[in-house]
Amino acid sequence: MRIGVPKEIKNEEHRVALTPGGAADLAHRGHQVLVERHCGEGAGFADEEYAAHGARIADSPEEVFDWAQMIVKVKEPQAEERARLRDDHVLFAYLHLAADEAQAADLINQGVTAIAFESVVGPNGGLPLLAPMSQVAGRMSIQAGAHCLESSAGGRGVLLGGVPGVAPAKVVVLGGGVVGRNAAQMAIGLGADVTVIDRDLSVLEGLNARFGPALRTLHSSGGALEQAVLGADLVIGAVLVRGARAPRLVTTEMVKTMRPRSAVVDVAIDQGGCFETSRPTTHADPTYVAHDVVHYCVANMPGAVPRTSTFALEHATLPYVAQLADLGATEAMAADGGLRAGLTVCRGQVTEPAVADSLGLDHTPPERLLGLAA
Repeated sequence: MRIGVPKEIKNEEHRVALTPGGAADLAHRGHQVLVERHCGEGAGFADEEYAAHGARIADSPEEVFDWAQMIVKVKEPQAEERARLRDDHVLFAYLHLAADEAQAADLINQGVTAIAFESVVGPNGGLPLLAPMSQVAGRMSIQAGAHCLESSAGGRGVLLGGVPGVAPAKVVVLGGGVVGRNAAQMAIGLGADVTVIDRDLSVLEGLNARFGPALRTLHSSGGALEQAVLGADLVIGAVLVRGARAPRLVTTEMVKTMRPRSAVVDVAIDQGGCFETSRPTTHADPTYVAHDVVHYCVANMPGAVPRTSTFALEHATLPYVAQLADLGATEAMAADGGLRAGLTVCRGQVTEPAVADSLGLDHTPPERLLGLAA
C-alpha cells in the first residue's frame, strides 16, 4: 500500500504520525511510505533519517495526498487538507467529529473512509489509541494548571504543594479514567490536596486501591460535584464519552461562584469541553479569563511535547497501520471488530452512532457499508 504522512499544520502541532523506525517497519512489510519534507522536524526526526529507513520525501502536501492510498496523521485534517482528500483515500487520525460539524461535513462530502484513533476499541474494551495521549494530557494538565495558578498568569498565586505551615492547593479532577488517573498521580506527587470525582464506583475503588489515603474520591451524585468545584483552586476536566460530545458538567453559574482567580484545565475540549465556559485555545494563546477564572483549553496539549508524544502514539498505532496496509481497509476492519469500531465516516455516511447523534445526522452501521452481516 502507498502510505502518506503529511506535515501537521494545526497551531503548534509538532507531533508526527510515523517515526523513521515506523517507516522502516512498513517498508520491510513491502509497503511504500512517502513523508512530507520536514514533517518530523518538530519531534527531532530529520528527513535524512526517513530516507535512510526506506521512506521517500515529498516536497509538498499536495504530492503526499495525490500519491497516497492511506493518509496517516496525528490531528484532524484542517480545511485545506480536507480539500485534498478523495473518495479512494483511507484517513487514519484523531478526528473528534462529535464537536466539529464543519470537519464532519467535509469528510462526508469527500467520500473518504475515515477511521478515528479515539474510537478504536482494544481486545479488553479499552481505547488503545487514545490512551497514550490521554496519559500525556493528564500529566500535562497539572503542569498547565500549576502555571495558571501563578499570579503572572492571572491565578490566585497558589503553589500546588504548599510548603510546611501553608496548606496545599485543592485540586479536583472530573473523571477517573486515563486522563484523570494520570492527573491525580502528578498532583499527588506535587503534594496537592486531590479529589477525583466519577460516577463509576468501580473506577473510584480502583483509584482508592492505587493511591490510598493520598487521594480523596467522590461519587458524582447529588451536589457533590458542585460543592467540590466551588471549593477548588484547580479543576481538571477529564471526562470522556467514547465518540460523543463531552457532557457539560460545570455550568456557567458554577464557574461564576468558583474561587476568584482559580483555574480550570479542560482536557475534554477536543470533544467540546466539559465546562460551559470552555472554548478551544492554542499553544500560542493558551488561556483566557472568564468570570474571574483562568481557563486553559488547548485542544492539542500533547503537541507541546512532540517527541515523547510521537513515540508513545506510534507504539499504539503502528500495529493498526500495518494491519490496514497488509489487508486493505475493508478486510482489516472485517477481521477486527475493534478497528471497525473506529470507522466514523465512509462513502458519505456517518458510521459512528455517537457522532451521528451529536451532529443530528443519520447513522449507517459500518457492517452494511463493508458488506458484512449487520
